[in-house]
Amino acid sequence: MDRTQWQRVSDALDALLELAPDARSVRLKELEAEDPALAAQVVSLLAHEHTEDPRVDQPIVTAPPGMAPGDVIGPYTLDGKLGEGGMGQVWRARRTDGLHQIPIALKLLRPGLADTNLRTRFNREREILARLAHPNIARLLDAGIASTGVPYLALEYVEGRNLLAYAREQDLDIDSRIDLFKQVCDAVSHAHANLVVHRDLKPSNILVTDTGQVRLLDFGIGKLLEESDDLVEHTHTGLRPFTLHYAAPEQVRGETVSTRTDVYSLGVVLYELMTDKKPYRLKRESSAQWEEAILSAEAIKPSQAALQSERADAKRISRELAGDLDNIILKALSKEASKRYTSVEALSSDLTRYQEGLPVKARAQSFGYRTRKFLSRHRVPILSGIALAAVLLTLLGVALWQRREAVRETARAQAMQNFMVGLFENADAAQKGKPEDVATLIDAAEARGERELVRQPRAHAELLAMIARIRIALGQYDRASKVLTRQAQLLAQVPDAPSSLTLEAATQSGRVQRLLGFPSRCIAILEPKVTLATNEQAQLPAHVSDFYSQYARCLRTTNRASARYYFERSLSLRRSALGDDIGVVENLTDLAALSFDARDYPDALKRFKDALAKLRALGGERHVLSIDLLRSIGTTYTSMHDYASASAAFSEALDHSLELQGPNHPQTLVLRRALAQGYVEQGHYEDAAREYQLVQNALNDRPQGIGSAIRSQLDMAATAQQMGQMVTAQTGYQRAVRLANGRDDYAAAEIEALTGLSAVYRESGNYPAALRNANVARRLAKNNPNIPVDIENRATEAVAETQIADGDLENALETLDPVLRRKGARASKAQALNLHARAQLAKDAASLEKTHELIRIASRLATSAVPADPNLVWRLQSYDADAVCRTSLLEGKKAFDLLINEIKMARPDGATRLRETEALATQCGHRLLPPAPATPRVAPAP
Repeated sequence: MDRTQWQRVSDALDALLELAPDARSVRLKELEAEDPALAAQVVSLLAHEHTEDPRVDQPIVTAPPGMAPGDVIGPYTLDGKLGEGGMGQVWRARRTDGLHQIPIALKLLRPGLADTNLRTRFNREREILARLAHPNIARLLDAGIASTGVPYLALEYVEGRNLLAYAREQDLDIDSRIDLFKQVCDAVSHAHANLVVHRDLKPSNILVTDTGQVRLLDFGIGKLLEESDDLVEHTHTGLRPFTLHYAAPEQVRGETVSTRTDVYSLGVVLYELMTDKKPYRLKRESSAQWEEAILSAEAIKPSQAALQSERADAKRISRELAGDLDNIILKALSKEASKRYTSVEALSSDLTRYQEGLPVKARAQSFGYRTRKFLSRHRVPILSGIALAAVLLTLLGVALWQRREAVRETARAQAMQNFMVGLFENADAAQKGKPEDVATLIDAAEARGERELVRQPRAHAELLAMIARIRIALGQYDRASKVLTRQAQLLAQVPDAPSSLTLEAATQSGRVQRLLGFPSRCIAILEPKVTLATNEQAQLPAHVSDFYSQYARCLRTTNRASARYYFERSLSLRRSALGDDIGVVENLTDLAALSFDARDYPDALKRFKDALAKLRALGGERHVLSIDLLRSIGTTYTSMHDYASASAAFSEALDHSLELQGPNHPQTLVLRRALAQGYVEQGHYEDAAREYQLVQNALNDRPQGIGSAIRSQLDMAATAQQMGQMVTAQTGYQRAVRLANGRDDYAAAEIEALTGLSAVYRESGNYPAALRNANVARRLAKNNPNIPVDIENRATEAVAETQIADGDLENALETLDPVLRRKGARASKAQALNLHARAQLAKDAASLEKTHELIRIASRLATSAVPADPNLVWRLQSYDADAVCRTSLLEGKKAFDLLINEIKMARPDGATRLRETEALATQCGHRLLPPAPATPRVAPAP
């Protein structure tokens, strides 16, 4: 019977064996009608299906007994069998001579097989391994022939699991499995470079250690390429020198093997590693069926095979395999060697290209395919561009969900579409080939809206709503306010404006006024819309919750109870109707701020930290809201006088703001000021000056409004004054006065600037200029009913302090009298008492007892204030030391020395208070008074 006839008989027999008896009889009759000779041969074979012949169970040749644990082979003692293959056995062994105790894998020729070709192949493995040195190939340690004539190889013992078992146990993803497989490729490539073909690559020959390192084993059937092809490939016993499931078609046909033979075997291994399945589906598990499949059947796509696996994520794996990996694996499994990868390096390189998102060589390099790969590799910049386009689309699109008149809505949508296209067509990016930033495009959108949407007020108002929100996000509060004013004019022309647009316009208008520092204006804008918001709560929960939040923030300064009510209503909407987790964190932050307003700083700090933890748990580490939370935490620490912790929180918030909002954003400048103020409180004036200068630089680059400019000048001037830089301080205060002059909203800042200027002139000895500026500040405070009492007191005290310095003591006492009688803050009252004592002492040096009593009362007031002002406390102590000096030069000097050391420790960069105290100490050292009766000293309160 020739091969073709046997193949027909084998196929028919396999088909019949699969059938039930009745179906088998029907099929046999059909076969007899088609080919009687074939049917007769099949029937003769079927007759042996249930034959029991005891001769079949008896081996023709009885093999000699094999090795056993404890046997000695050369210098090695066998410990236990590790495995057995077609040509040999592998034992765990150790050296008998005690040269070392490292366990080894001892490979022996299988007992009972003395075939010459097997010995030849066994000797060949020794030659192969001796020339291979690679970290992913098990090393050959020794080789020889035992006294019994058994050849052996001593190999590196590898503790590991086979490739497939390791991947399953570690539950490796596709990328990790590819990385493991590439280690195998490196090892095989090294073997090929040394002219060695493995020819029996399979998972059991590939071990993985606990550290994830691959070790390739068993080169027992490897073929040296420089050897003659005449070498016999099969033993006389018919033993195959390879594992059929992983054999290439040319191996099955008995043809010459090459490096591409190993490529095929690696393709089978990769297929099984990815899918947990073999590449072929057989009717019956038989060698004949496997040979037929290897020679002629097409492998199932790995992505389809993965769907049949028992893995829980089979669908996801299938999606990952579909496309590039399908093509890579099937190319390695090509029936014709010429269509496979030219080398193992080429296979490994294509896998690397897949991992890096590059086009793989296994697929046709069409334009569409290469374009898709390009888009996949550059998804971040492309998504950024799409995001910018999405912003513009959102900016310029029209809300079509509310339709009253279909024709009008369609026309409006078409107009907005034309507007958007026109914006892109006329943008500088199209004309000059340069990229546009968001601010420039918004400027263009605003200008074009005025030109092209003049007849469509509702569409124009919706466009301006988007523009206003983005300008607020960019920190352009003044420009946003102008946009919202223009939007209000347009909405007045739309009698049927939707409630959503009306609420949003009011919310953003109030928000801008609050951010500009005018909460009363915010309340005036939002309060008339509260009824509308309440009525629309069910239909527009997102708009209403945002409205409630903004309204409550504006109410915080005047009515904390109402603010809490609306914060809680917003929180309820966001939790129930919206499921808005970030909005919930925002409301939790607002509620924590109420605790801060109530001066319950520990509770506020806990609430702020809890809100920040919730935000981070939501993945909002870099969310803009984290900046507000860190700033609030820093402010709370500042109120608790923990300036080091405050600086840490402000620094982290500043880093986030620089990254998310840029160096010129108002929020960034506020954080720089807060950080600088912390430095001031710690006496690090140089660090504070550096931060204030950065704020000023940002204002020079991009003006933020009058309020920011005034605050910047005041901060820089005050810091320069502390450092003794009087010219710089004078210039800063004068600039602040010019900026605030005549502006009622900034009267308090103007008073602060005039008072600071008075102090600069006073320290410089220019008492007329100091008195003139202090008097202007006092008149401005008296004539403005919105100025708090404490600010007016400070201006009055500046007048009195100048009068004392100039020796006008009677007028100083008269100036201080209304401050002492007026209700005010403890610190302000203490300062007034202090100045009164100073004036009294200067006027009547003998009234030391009265001076001590006044200073004692002032000290008690100063230290009981929350927070206590250390500068005021030091000033009281310096005046007390001066009074002591008048009766006891030694005691006075001692008190001054202690106080000066304390101030220097707290103010390492120097300070105004240090200079004044040192001046008083110098006067004490030069003071010579006639003896006077001792006056008991009353020490200031601690």
